[in-house]
Amino acid sequence: MNDFIDTALGIDYQGLSWWQMSIRAVIVFIVALVIVRVGNSRIFGKNTAFDIVLGIIYGSVLSRAITGNSPFFPTLVAALVLVLLHRFLAVVAFHTNFGFGNWIKGKPSVLIMNGEVQWDALRKNSITVNDLKESVRKSGCEADLEKIDMAYLERSGDISIIQKKE
Repeated sequence: MNDFIDTALGIDYQGLSWWQMSIRAVIVFIVALVIVRVGNSRIFGKNTAFDIVLGIIYGSVLSRAITGNSPFFPTLVAALVLVLLHRFLAVVAFHTNFGFGNWIKGKPSVLIMNGEVQWDALRKNSITVNDLKESVRKSGCEADLEKIDMAYLERSGDISIIQKKE
């Protein structure tokens, strides 16, 4: 049985055939789905830089398992370890009050406060007034920035708008 698995997956072979790489791809796909389910649903929602970094590294690690650039089973274990690390850090961030969550996930920036554009925040985050106006229009509010109570650049990179109450 071990010889069959070694041959089918191309374990300890210098070059992989198209069918060995295809079998690896199917197995990696199934294992990746299971591993992501071990994590949580927000991992690949691209919520924060914290999530995006995992997505990039996760894809890179798993591609090595498919192409044979790394040992097959240790590479799958490394992918699982990355997802478990992400989950662990997210739990730690949730339960700590000393800024760890803000450090790994970021924190929102106020872009408009009481109808006044916060120019330093726009400059710091490389957001133009046109970007801000676009977000206001997308939110369904009037395009007049003075009629906006608060606007935030969220950790995800989205801009949220709170219109003034009349």
